[in-house]
Amino acid sequence: MALKLFNTLGRELQEFTPLHPSQVGLYTCGPTVYDYPHLGNYRSYLFADLLRRVLKANNYQVKHVMNITDVDDKTIKRSQDEKKGLKEFTQFYTERFFSDRDALNILPADLYPQASDYLDQMVALIERLLQAGYAYKSDDGSVYFSIAKDKAYGKLAQLNLNELTTNASGRMKTDEYEKDSARDFALWKAWDKSDGEIFWQTSLGKGRPGWHIECSAMSMANLSESFDLHTGGVDNIFPHHENEIAQSECATNKPLAKYWLHNEWLLVEGKKMAKSAGNFYTLRNIIDQGYAPLAYRYLTLTAHYRKQLNFTWESLTAAQTALNKLEDIMRDLAGSELGEVNEKYHQQFITSLNDDLNAPQALATVWEVVNDAALSPAEKKATLLDFDQILGLGLDQIKPLEIPAEVQKLVEERETARKSGDFSASDTIRDQIEKLGFKIDDSPTGPKIRQK
Repeated sequence: MALKLFNTLGRELQEFTPLHPSQVGLYTCGPTVYDYPHLGNYRSYLFADLLRRVLKANNYQVKHVMNITDVDDKTIKRSQDEKKGLKEFTQFYTERFFSDRDALNILPADLYPQASDYLDQMVALIERLLQAGYAYKSDDGSVYFSIAKDKAYGKLAQLNLNELTTNASGRMKTDEYEKDSARDFALWKAWDKSDGEIFWQTSLGKGRPGWHIECSAMSMANLSESFDLHTGGVDNIFPHHENEIAQSECATNKPLAKYWLHNEWLLVEGKKMAKSAGNFYTLRNIIDQGYAPLAYRYLTLTAHYRKQLNFTWESLTAAQTALNKLEDIMRDLAGSELGEVNEKYHQQFITSLNDDLNAPQALATVWEVVNDAALSPAEKKATLLDFDQILGLGLDQIKPLEIPAEVQKLVEERETARKSGDFSASDTIRDQIEKLGFKIDDSPTGPKIRQK
């Protein structure tokens, strides 16, 4: 089955056809490094990682670019609040993001451009818009994009500008605003005292870039003026991605991205995540509660990326339990030879993922393989490892369990007690084994030892 993806631009499922055969340019809106990313952010990055792995499984060579926003209203304010230089402040959270990325087994992007390194490209793009008449300078020296000049404005978010409050204040210096109030947005923000020492002196004057122009400049500089795929969360559709399209395409007269893919919200206990609601969680929060980072990765795979995912501690516990079971199975198979990937299950798995990244259906295939008694251990091992190249659950890192001699001796003593019918002694020995960090499951083929 050919790869089909739901394109937000047009709201339809489309067969994926890259601009250049076998070569794919993928851009993902990355973190704004003013704080630790929350679990909702990581749903977006895990979705982009799944997409990249599926593209690779379809034999595409992918160039993946994910930006780091290190200059914007939030980074400036927070760095000032903490009395730190912007570079020092943002570098701390950039490094924490990379650490979380690795813990979640997200493949590193090919490039992580930082906004502060692309001022020249941003200024050049803004100057093109000024020359073409799509942008204008305000009295204070800021530069704004005129949405009235762009007849295609609103095509991604499917806005009807006639029904909205458009250009109500003449301009909009704030980067984020509500969908019912589409307004001219800032391309370049003239310096004011709230910026402190954070500014650049350019042909546009003394100031700094707006948020939206940053992604346009970085994506086009590292991919091209037109590339294949742009991803992000549904919260990015408007205004950020709508504005990216407007400023990029008015400057180049070319489509910015052919396909726009967006993952849905992560809810927490059925509500939008917010610090004020007390339901704001980072990866560190779940690690502190004793959960493995990959349990969260497994949880995101249980819902289609275009469906809202409700995070609860119960759902995370279920994901951790399922992951533990899968790891135990791989541990049992670790000593087996590596056989051939089962072709029937491989095709079933890939067909699910090529249907707009249907990860829940692909996971169902994983458990079919696990429970198929007709598969040899060698075949089962090879098939599960093949699947995990896309799922990214770290199954290739599972090694045979090393059982200390003391525990092995207790297991043998317990078997002797069970065979003689001394179940009281058997239970006592089981408790001793568990105190040493292991558990024992009785099976028709003998005792199975697990790590607690």
